[in-house]
Amino acid sequence: MSTLPAESLLFDVPTPVERLLHLAGQYTRHNDALDLHLRAATEPEPQTHTASAHRLAADTRMAIRAINDQRLYESTELAETVLRLKQLAFLSAASADHGVQVARELTALAPETAVGCAVSLAAETRRRRGASAIAPDVRLTSDQRSALAQIASGHVVASSSLGREFTRSRDPKILMSTLRTLESKGLAERTPTSALPAYRGGPPQDRVRLTPAGITVLASGIGLPAAGPDTALGATPRPIPAASQAATRSR
Repeated sequence: MSTLPAESLLFDVPTPVERLLHLAGQYTRHNDALDLHLRAATEPEPQTHTASAHRLAADTRMAIRAINDQRLYESTELAETVLRLKQLAFLSAASADHGVQVARELTALAPETAVGCAVSLAAETRRRRGASAIAPDVRLTSDQRSALAQIASGHVVASSSLGREFTRSRDPKILMSTLRTLESKGLAERTPTSALPAYRGGPPQDRVRLTPAGITVLASGIGLPAAGPDTALGATPRPIPAASQAATRSR
């Protein structure tokens, strides 16, 4: 069995927030590949995921350096964001030393963590620099903006049955019509047969991913109210297990 496909920062990422959103997509792709390997009929080779895990750890450390290069004033929020990313880099590197099942568990929350860090960093950057987001000239509804955040976190897949297409996501439900609109705007795309089947023995589903344009649009307003004070384009950061504890339990 070959190693997982390589994907690094393939396009110009002008801001640390965009870099983090792209990183979330990389972790989703990595996790999807591990899921499919675990469901395969043959036993995965021990080193199937090693190169991918090390690349992700390196890219996570690059994201940390990009944040530090902004030279923002120190704050608790910024320090916690960097700490979560350091834990994520550690967990990714540690996963290379374990089998596929344990490796998958160690990076399970990585996409959500990267998006959460992007939300925190965007908010902290605006607060420290007094800058508001400059949204690209793309008109989006609140449902479409919410869908971008779910896609970035690796929560959206698409499939079809009996000639009918449908999506699976977390609440709020992402409708197929919403996905098609985002695709028509060049903000989202599907990677065929790249995610786990909806049921055991079924065909793999299509992972929905952000395009580079979608990352730019999401980054421009992430964490800002989309339609009201209780609606934000992004997600509340979810803590990941302490790196040392997770590594110890996995051995």
